[in-house]
Amino acid sequence: MARKRAYGAVEGIDPDRLAAFKAGIRRRYSDEELLAELRACAERLGRSPTMREFAGDPKTRVHPQTVIEHFGSWNAAKREAGLVPRRFATRQELLQVLRDLGEELGRTPTARDLEERRGRVPSKSLYWHTFGSLTTALREAGFDVPVGEERLERAVEQGVRLARRLRRLPKFADWTAARQADPSLLTEWQVYRMFESRRGAWATFQFLIAERLSEEGIEVRSGGALGKER
Repeated sequence: MARKRAYGAVEGIDPDRLAAFKAGIRRRYSDEELLAELRACAERLGRSPTMREFAGDPKTRVHPQTVIEHFGSWNAAKREAGLVPRRFATRQELLQVLRDLGEELGRTPTARDLEERRGRVPSKSLYWHTFGSLTTALREAGFDVPVGEERLERAVEQGVRLARRLRRLPKFADWTAARQADPSLLTEWQVYRMFESRRGAWATFQFLIAERLSEEGIEVRSGGALGKER
Protein backbone atom coordinates (compact mmCIF):
# COMPACT_ATOMS: atom_id res chain seq x y z
CA MET A 1 0.00 0.00 0.00
CA ALA A 2 2.86 2.38 0.91
CA ARG A 3 4.53 1.48 -2.38
CA LYS A 4 1.38 2.42 -4.30
CA ARG A 5 1.14 5.76 -2.52
CA ALA A 6 4.81 6.48 -3.32
CA TYR A 7 4.24 5.62 -6.98
CA GLY A 8 1.21 7.86 -7.07
CA ALA A 9 3.25 10.68 -5.53
CA VAL A 10 5.89 10.35 -8.25
CA GLU A 11 3.24 10.37 -10.94
CA GLY A 12 1.79 13.53 -9.47
CA ILE A 13 5.03 15.55 -9.52
CA ASP A 14 4.80 18.76 -11.50
CA PRO A 15 7.59 18.47 -14.14
CA ASP A 16 8.23 22.22 -14.22
CA ARG A 17 8.61 22.42 -10.46
CA LEU A 18 10.89 19.34 -10.54
CA ALA A 19 13.10 20.92 -13.22
CA ALA A 20 13.29 24.14 -11.21
CA PHE A 21 14.24 22.18 -8.09
CA LYS A 22 17.00 20.26 -9.91
CA ALA A 23 18.35 23.46 -11.38
CA GLY A 24 18.44 24.99 -7.94
CA ILE A 25 20.49 22.22 -6.33
CA ARG A 26 22.79 21.65 -9.28
CA ARG A 27 26.04 23.55 -9.11
CA ARG A 28 26.30 26.00 -11.98
CA TYR A 29 29.64 25.86 -13.75
CA SER A 30 30.78 28.57 -16.08
CA ASP A 31 32.00 27.61 -19.53
CA GLU A 32 35.54 28.56 -18.55
CA GLU A 33 35.42 26.35 -15.44
CA LEU A 34 34.40 23.38 -17.57
CA LEU A 35 37.06 24.12 -20.17
CA ALA A 36 39.64 24.35 -17.37
CA GLU A 37 38.53 20.91 -16.14
CA LEU A 38 39.03 19.49 -19.64
CA ARG A 39 42.46 21.03 -20.02
CA ALA A 40 43.57 19.86 -16.57
CA CYS A 41 42.43 16.31 -17.33
CA ALA A 42 44.30 16.38 -20.66
CA GLU A 43 47.44 17.58 -18.87
CA ARG A 44 47.23 14.72 -16.36
CA LEU A 45 46.60 12.12 -19.08
CA GLY A 46 49.11 13.51 -21.53
CA ARG A 47 46.49 13.47 -24.30
CA SER A 48 43.04 14.71 -25.21
CA PRO A 49 40.59 12.75 -22.98
CA THR A 50 37.68 10.62 -24.10
CA MET A 51 34.40 10.84 -22.14
CA ARG A 52 35.29 7.59 -20.37
CA GLU A 53 38.75 8.86 -19.41
CA PHE A 54 37.33 12.17 -18.21
CA ALA A 55 34.69 10.42 -16.08
CA GLY A 56 37.32 8.04 -14.67
CA ASP A 57 39.76 10.79 -13.68
CA PRO A 58 39.55 10.98 -9.86
CA LYS A 59 40.57 14.66 -9.90
CA THR A 60 37.80 15.70 -12.29
CA ARG A 61 34.94 17.44 -10.45
CA VAL A 62 32.24 17.32 -13.13
CA HIS A 63 30.45 14.67 -15.14
CA PRO A 64 30.92 14.51 -18.94
CA GLN A 65 27.18 15.04 -19.38
CA THR A 66 27.46 18.43 -17.70
CA VAL A 67 30.10 19.38 -20.25
CA ILE A 68 27.90 18.16 -23.12
CA GLU A 69 24.89 20.11 -21.84
CA HIS A 70 26.95 23.31 -21.89
CA PHE A 71 28.59 22.90 -25.30
CA GLY A 72 26.21 20.68 -27.26
CA SER A 73 28.63 17.78 -27.74
CA TRP A 74 31.79 16.34 -26.27
CA ASN A 75 33.89 17.19 -29.31
CA ALA A 76 32.56 20.76 -29.45
CA ALA A 77 33.69 21.23 -25.84
CA LYS A 78 37.15 19.85 -26.59
CA ARG A 79 37.51 22.18 -29.55
CA GLU A 80 36.61 25.13 -27.32
CA ALA A 81 39.25 23.94 -24.86
CA GLY A 82 41.85 23.80 -27.62
CA LEU A 83 41.93 19.99 -27.52
CA VAL A 84 41.43 18.52 -30.98
CA PRO A 85 39.28 15.37 -30.82
CA ARG A 86 41.58 12.38 -31.24
CA ARG A 87 39.37 10.35 -33.54
CA PHE A 88 37.31 13.00 -35.28
CA ALA A 89 39.82 15.72 -36.18
CA THR A 90 39.38 16.90 -39.77
CA ARG A 91 42.26 17.72 -42.08
CA GLN A 92 41.46 21.42 -41.77
CA GLU A 93 41.45 21.23 -37.96
CA LEU A 94 44.83 19.52 -37.99
CA LEU A 95 46.26 22.15 -40.34
CA GLN A 96 44.87 24.98 -38.22
CA VAL A 97 46.55 23.53 -35.13
CA LEU A 98 49.88 23.68 -36.97
CA ARG A 99 49.25 27.29 -38.03
CA ASP A 100 48.33 28.30 -34.48
CA LEU A 101 51.38 26.54 -33.08
CA GLY A 102 53.61 28.21 -35.66
CA GLU A 103 52.22 31.59 -34.66
CA GLU A 104 52.85 30.80 -30.99
CA LEU A 105 56.44 29.68 -31.66
CA GLY A 106 57.28 32.28 -34.27
CA ARG A 107 58.69 29.57 -36.55
CA THR A 108 57.82 26.34 -38.33
CA PRO A 109 56.74 23.67 -35.81
CA THR A 110 58.75 20.46 -35.53
CA ALA A 111 57.91 16.92 -34.46
CA ARG A 112 59.59 17.69 -31.12
CA ASP A 113 57.25 20.65 -30.61
CA LEU A 114 54.26 18.34 -31.03
CA GLU A 115 55.75 15.78 -28.67
CA GLU A 116 56.37 18.43 -25.99
CA ARG A 117 52.72 19.52 -26.19
CA ARG A 118 51.04 16.13 -25.99
CA GLY A 119 47.45 16.59 -24.86
CA ARG A 120 47.28 20.14 -26.22
CA VAL A 121 47.87 19.26 -29.86
CA PRO A 122 47.40 16.14 -32.00
CA SER A 123 50.19 13.60 -32.04
CA LYS A 124 52.79 13.53 -34.79
CA SER A 125 51.60 9.99 -35.64
CA LEU A 126 48.13 11.38 -36.43
CA TYR A 127 49.70 13.84 -38.88
CA TRP A 128 51.73 11.06 -40.49
CA HIS A 129 48.64 8.86 -40.74
CA THR A 130 46.50 11.66 -42.21
CA PHE A 131 48.98 13.40 -44.52
CA GLY A 132 51.67 10.79 -45.14
CA SER A 133 54.32 12.85 -43.31
CA LEU A 134 54.60 15.83 -41.00
CA THR A 135 56.48 17.70 -43.76
CA THR A 136 53.54 17.29 -46.12
CA ALA A 137 51.16 18.58 -43.43
CA LEU A 138 53.37 21.58 -42.73
CA ARG A 139 53.61 22.49 -46.41
CA GLU A 140 49.84 22.12 -46.79
CA ALA A 141 49.41 24.40 -43.74
CA GLY A 142 51.39 27.07 -45.60
CA PHE A 143 54.84 26.66 -44.06
CA ASP A 144 57.94 26.91 -46.20
CA VAL A 145 59.38 23.45 -45.61
CA PRO A 146 62.00 22.34 -48.15
CA VAL A 147 62.20 18.69 -49.19
CA GLY A 148 64.78 16.62 -51.06
CA GLU A 149 67.21 18.61 -53.19
CA GLU A 150 65.46 21.83 -52.19
CA ARG A 151 66.28 21.13 -48.54
CA LEU A 152 69.89 20.29 -49.34
CA GLU A 153 70.26 23.52 -51.32
CA ARG A 154 68.87 25.50 -48.41
CA ALA A 155 71.24 23.77 -45.97
CA VAL A 156 74.25 24.62 -48.16
CA GLU A 157 73.14 28.26 -48.50
CA GLN A 158 72.73 28.51 -44.75
CA GLY A 159 76.12 26.85 -44.28
CA VAL A 160 77.78 29.37 -46.59
CA ARG A 161 76.29 32.30 -44.66
CA LEU A 162 77.42 30.82 -41.35
CA ALA A 163 80.91 30.11 -42.71
CA ARG A 164 81.22 33.71 -43.88
CA ARG A 165 80.28 34.91 -40.41
CA LEU A 166 82.64 32.53 -38.61
CA ARG A 167 85.40 32.89 -41.22
CA ARG A 168 85.72 29.12 -41.27
CA LEU A 169 83.70 26.05 -42.15
CA PRO A 170 81.06 25.45 -39.45
CA LYS A 171 81.46 22.50 -37.14
CA PHE A 172 78.52 20.54 -35.74
CA ALA A 173 78.68 22.50 -32.45
CA ASP A 174 78.79 25.79 -34.38
CA TRP A 175 75.57 24.85 -36.12
CA THR A 176 73.91 23.91 -32.84
CA ALA A 177 74.74 27.31 -31.36
CA ALA A 178 73.67 29.15 -34.51
CA ARG A 179 70.35 27.28 -34.59
CA GLN A 180 69.60 28.33 -31.01
CA ALA A 181 70.10 31.95 -32.02
CA ASP A 182 68.27 31.64 -35.34
CA PRO A 183 65.32 29.16 -35.41
CA SER A 184 64.95 29.66 -39.20
CA LEU A 185 68.03 27.45 -39.69
CA LEU A 186 67.52 23.76 -40.32
CA THR A 187 68.43 21.84 -37.19
CA GLU A 188 71.87 20.26 -37.02
CA TRP A 189 70.23 16.82 -37.04
CA GLN A 190 68.14 17.62 -40.11
CA VAL A 191 71.37 18.50 -41.88
CA TYR A 192 73.21 15.46 -40.54
CA ARG A 193 70.49 13.04 -41.65
CA MET A 194 70.80 14.19 -45.26
CA PHE A 195 74.18 12.45 -45.31
CA GLU A 196 73.67 9.62 -42.85
CA SER A 197 74.23 6.98 -45.53
CA ARG A 198 77.81 8.24 -45.87
CA ARG A 199 80.76 7.94 -43.54
CA GLY A 200 81.82 11.35 -42.25
CA ALA A 201 78.39 12.93 -42.77
CA TRP A 202 79.31 16.37 -41.42
CA ALA A 203 82.58 16.44 -43.38
CA THR A 204 80.54 15.79 -46.54
CA PHE A 205 78.37 18.76 -45.71
CA GLN A 206 81.46 20.91 -45.09
CA PHE A 207 82.82 19.83 -48.47
CA LEU A 208 79.67 21.08 -50.22
CA ILE A 209 79.94 24.40 -48.37
CA ALA A 210 83.60 24.68 -49.36
CA GLU A 211 82.72 23.98 -53.00
CA ARG A 212 80.05 26.68 -52.98
CA LEU A 213 82.41 29.17 -51.33
CA SER A 214 85.01 28.39 -53.96
CA GLU A 215 82.44 29.07 -56.69
CA GLU A 216 81.83 32.44 -55.05
CA GLY A 217 85.55 33.24 -55.13
CA ILE A 218 86.42 32.53 -51.50
CA GLU A 219 89.42 30.33 -50.74
CA VAL A 220 88.96 27.62 -48.12
CA ARG A 221 92.33 26.81 -46.57
CA SER A 222 93.52 23.55 -45.06
CA GLY A 223 91.75 23.10 -41.74
CA GLY A 224 88.63 24.95 -42.90
CA ALA A 225 89.65 28.59 -42.41
CA LEU A 226 88.42 31.04 -45.03
CA GLY A 227 90.90 33.11 -47.00
CA LYS A 228 90.35 36.35 -48.79
CA GLU A 229 87.71 36.69 -51.46
CA ARG A 230 89.20 36.56 -54.95
